[in-house]
Amino acid sequence: MTLAARIRPLIAVVNTLLMLAACTPRDNSGDVSAVASADDFRVALLTPGSIADHAWNGAAYEGLQRIRDSLGAKISHIEVKTPSEFEENFRQYGSQGYRLVVGHGAEFQDAAARVAPEFPRTIYLSTGGNQVQGNAIGLEFAFEDGSYVAGMIAASLSRTNVIGCIGGTELVPVRRSFAAFAAGARAVKPDIQVLTSYVGNWDDASAGKEQALAQIGRRADVIFGNADAAGLGIFQAAKERTGVRIIGANSDQASVAPDVVIGSVVIDIPHAFLEVAKEVRPADFAPRVITFGTASDVVRWVYNPALAAEISAATRARVDSLTTEIRTGRFIIPRDQ
Repeated sequence: MTLAARIRPLIAVVNTLLMLAACTPRDNSGDVSAVASADDFRVALLTPGSIADHAWNGAAYEGLQRIRDSLGAKISHIEVKTPSEFEENFRQYGSQGYRLVVGHGAEFQDAAARVAPEFPRTIYLSTGGNQVQGNAIGLEFAFEDGSYVAGMIAASLSRTNVIGCIGGTELVPVRRSFAAFAAGARAVKPDIQVLTSYVGNWDDASAGKEQALAQIGRRADVIFGNADAAGLGIFQAAKERTGVRIIGANSDQASVAPDVVIGSVVIDIPHAFLEVAKEVRPADFAPRVITFGTASDVVRWVYNPALAAEISAATRARVDSLTTEIRTGRFIIPRDQ
């Protein structure tokens, strides 16, 4: 075999390798410039409670996973309890070059503002926050929209003319949602009594049950619970008392207690987190408070199909009409500051 014949296959291999080396990775849109690699986009989440709560924290973790799956981000999650832990972990993630660090709750806002100046390339986001201080920003959900609707439904269902609200702690977003709930209820029944109480934390299901039993003892027959893991006790109390209905919060909680949950005020936190991550990822992001509500379909009322027959056609029609008015801006939910 001649020398040329021997080296011809080698030349073909080399040419193939050169062609492969010249190829530029493409994103799904076909843009050959491509975005930064997954290693360059890191997102962290701090939750104040367990992600097994079937509510606020669980939905946030689902959102973190959606960012990973949709954007190829590297993610991390830590459950924290105290403000000192908030700051410690905010600093840790900033020093590790995370682009987006989410403190999941308005209670993270002060810690974020203190740490953010140390890491100007990191965006610190507090869900439920209503301020922007440099690279520390807030993510507001217009939870009042769905809460007002929930109040209308609660009033239409109540036979005792007494309904209740139970929260974890008295954070501003929770207080506002309960005020909207009461306003929605009084739009249907002006003389209805609305009881409000707080567990004092977001984890103690036994205390949540005690609060619910206390309100049921005062004749409340529909209770709006926004208490994360402590809210599991509210469901248990309703199961033990005939005729009591619960309105879930944050996630669709019908699956947690299908026999007592009439519906839920849902925040599509996973969708909101993904949209925020897309916006925050570029280096030229302009910090601001980001808001989602009914108009973006992030906040909405969701019926429990198993108990939907308990809600009259007239109430459903009124809810549908009001939801359209909220979405188009023709009706503004009263907000308690």
